[in-house]
Amino acid sequence: MEAALGYRFANRKLLVQALTHASVHDDGRGESYQRLEFLGDRVLGLAISHQLYARHPHGDEGELARRLNALVRREACADRARALGIDQALRLGTAEALTGGRNKAAILADACEAVLAAIFLDAGFDTAAEVIARVWSPLLDQSGAFERDPKTALQERLQATGAPPPTYRLKERRGPDHKPHFVIEVVSEDRVLALGEGGSKREAEQNAARAALTGLTEEA
Repeated sequence: MEAALGYRFANRKLLVQALTHASVHDDGRGESYQRLEFLGDRVLGLAISHQLYARHPHGDEGELARRLNALVRREACADRARALGIDQALRLGTAEALTGGRNKAAILADACEAVLAAIFLDAGFDTAAEVIARVWSPLLDQSGAFERDPKTALQERLQATGAPPPTYRLKERRGPDHKPHFVIEVVSEDRVLALGEGGSKREAEQNAARAALTGLTEEA
């Protein structure tokens, strides 16, 4: 975990806490990442806001806010958690692990923010901001890949052309209950625009919408 982050903890107990889900403790009273997640959300928001302010000197408040919301939303944090290997490092209770806890975007996003808070508490904001800038660099460098919710963007794109809003249909579900995999198709006017896959229906729908947007852009 430290190698993936590019940071070595002075107090590794903070990292262990950041990777511990409440389900580990039967009575719910042991230390988990919940308090750290609260703090990490604020650390991440400030660090990304600073990055955006520097990268977009001509961006107005509305544009910067849209970019910020996209980069700190659950899907973006879960994406970075998977990139860091947090999904594999998580400490989960047996029931949570068996029901696919390692693939749940909400858990991954919260744990990712908790890890950032752990770095903040261990070494201060400047160090945490450096880690965030490095870990979030692929998303910051993608021109708009996470800038808007793809389902909303697709609906607006279709409405602008007079087409009916998209619908999402489950095409396939495979894998065991604790680690399902969904294939979703997005349709408009009886035309399949794209397929998307993911560990949850929400993720698969988002990926389908993103693929449909790419396809419509290439057609234009």
